[in-house]
Amino acid sequence: MEQPPLSHSSGKQNGADAPGLSLPSALDIYHYFQGETQAYGIFEDRFGKLRRCFKVRIHGETEDGRLRLTEDFYYDDGEESQRIWLITDEGDNRFTGTAADIQGQAQGVRQRHMLSWRYSMDLLIQGRSWRVHFDDRMYLLDEKIMVNRARVSKWGMTLGTVSIFFRKP
Repeated sequence: MEQPPLSHSSGKQNGADAPGLSLPSALDIYHYFQGETQAYGIFEDRFGKLRRCFKVRIHGETEDGRLRLTEDFYYDDGEESQRIWLITDEGDNRFTGTAADIQGQAQGVRQRHMLSWRYSMDLLIQGRSWRVHFDDRMYLLDEKIMVNRARVSKWGMTLGTVSIFFRKP
């Protein structure tokens, strides 16, 4: 069963701001990811069953006008991996990104405090390589907390959802 698209909320309820939460006016990913960031995440299959948990240590720095993100992943089954993103601000709230395991370029569009990020990658699943597609929505909640929800699909069918919670020290 196909899930409805992930939507963007303005953070307002019945025309009033949500109590105790004032969302930032804009997400600046270059600023947010500078230095060290920690993240914790889970992967749930399309039936909602928890399949994997992980922690990510992220180091970000700007090089030649691009954001370089080094992500070190630590999974609950003992697996470790690393991904290095090179992200470019293309102007007009558009971003592109590359990494060794990403097919082609990731495409991003910023809307206020949210970044929509789409890309394809080859994942090793039960000993076989599968090309899957990620449709991420990254929401900056305040200067230290960001939430990422990503739909993972193949052939247009949802395989599962990744939820990641980023925290600045």
